[in-house]
Parts: sequence; structure tokens; C-alpha cells
Amino acid sequence: MDVKKTLFSSLKSAWIILKFVIPIYILAEVLYYYNTLAYISFLVEPFTSFLNLPKEASLSIISGIFLNLYAAVAFAAPLEMDTKQWTTLAIFLGICHSLVVESIIMKKIGLSSFYSYSLRFFAGLAVAFLVTFIPLDYFSANIPLEGFKQKSYESLTQLLQISIYNAFILSLKIIILITILIFIMDYVKVRIAFISKGKNISKGFSLVVGIFLGITYGAGILIKEVESNTLNKEDIFFIGTFLMICHAIIEDTLLFLIFGADFTIIIFIRTLAAILISYSFLYLFNKKLQKIGA
Repeated sequence: MDVKKTLFSSLKSAWIILKFVIPIYILAEVLYYYNTLAYISFLVEPFTSFLNLPKEASLSIISGIFLNLYAAVAFAAPLEMDTKQWTTLAIFLGICHSLVVESIIMKKIGLSSFYSYSLRFFAGLAVAFLVTFIPLDYFSANIPLEGFKQKSYESLTQLLQISIYNAFILSLKIIILITILIFIMDYVKVRIAFISKGKNISKGFSLVVGIFLGITYGAGILIKEVESNTLNKEDIFFIGTFLMICHAIIEDTLLFLIFGADFTIIIFIRTLAAILISYSFLYLFNKKLQKIGA
């Protein structure tokens, strides 16, 4: 294994992620501070009734879509929702959150922003809507271990100071994790004699990392593999589609678990949806490629 080459490609992948994540991270904090999204939350109110959620959840949904899950949970925390409603919200926002930054990241591996936005929004709606048909008796309430602490700042200056510090910590986390993960993957690939098996490792490793750590880290590995032409178009399309439905599955779920959401249902539904949707779309994608080739 060429250590210098691996280190260079790791840092390059991390930098591609960072230059999009950090500015939007700080912008999200500013928007949250000024409660800007409250002025457009009425746009998603029709979807709250569709998902059997209180209309007050619209601000949580719009914040999750454009900002992040922490902002979404902060707005949803005061609402009196039952286990089923928290589970429904967790599944929708688990699929459809941080669309701006994560769609930019997916575009770097070759998936269009239109595809990312459309897939995650409509898949989130469809999958969460199916949950509304599950009887309430099937949901297991989880006793909150601790309350969710909403962020509050005394001034914009304090917000910027804290945001920049948090952005710096996030940067270190991204750089270190992506570097370690790519080193591990390259080491494993070197240990395997056949190139085809190495390709399978690239595909599987990217999926596992994305599922447990999130799109940012899964895509960080994918960017490196795309640049080295290790994965073909079908692999990239499948992995990207799968991860847009099912990523950061543990961390995202635990965030809603403290309010009573059902852990088992969230994990099962998102994983099953990712498998069905990604394989179905891959079939359609291959049919399209065959027509183009013909």
C-alpha cells in the first residue's frame, strides 16, 4: 500500500466534503438563531396532516429538510406527540434531512441534485405514510433517558463563536475519520489478490460506513473510489440511492428515541425501504443504460 498516495487521496476527499459542510453548518446555525424558517413553514403544513402529525410539526419538518436533525428535534421537542407520531417523524426526517449539503455531496459522486431532492423527499413521504397504517399497539414506547436541550444564545456574536468552534471540531472529526476509513479500506484491498474482490470491498465498505456513520463519511470514501475508477456507474447509483434512504441509522434513530420513538420499527422500515427502492431503481437504471447503448 502506498501510504503517501492513500493519505493524499484521503485528505483530498475530506477537503471536498469540508468546503461544503462547514459554511452550510454555520449558515444553519444563523438561520436557526433568527427563526427564519418559521416564515415558510406553512408550505409543509399539508404534509403534516398527510402523515397524521400535528400542524405545529411543520416547523420541525422544514428545519430538518433544510438544516439538520438537531434543529428539527429542537422544534419538535415541545410538541405532545405519541410514540407512533414520533416514529413517523423520525422515519421521514431520517430519510429527508440536510438536503442542501448532502445533495451537494452526492453530486460529487455523480448523482444529480434533482434526483437527490426528489428521491429523498418523496421516498420520505411514502415510507412515513406507510407507517401511519401500523396500529398503535405495535409501537413500543421508550422511556426518555434525558431531555433534549434546546440551544440558546445571548447574541449573534456568541452564536458565531460557538458555531465556528463546533465547525472546527467537526472538521477534525471528518478529516480523521475519513482518513482512517480510507486507510483501512486500502489496506484490506491490498491484502486481497484479485481486483474484482477489491471492487466488492469498495462497494461494501462504502455502504457499511454510510449506513452507520452517514452520507458525509460514506461519500468521502466514494469520492476517492470514483476518482480512481474502482466503481462503475451501476455501483455508484446503487450505493448513492441506498444511502440516501438509509444512512447514519443508529445516531439518527437515537436522537428520536429519547422522545419515545420506536427503535425497532425505524431501523426495520428504513433498511427495508432502502433495499426495495435501491434495487428497483437500479433495475430501471440498467434498463435505461441498455436503451442508450442500443
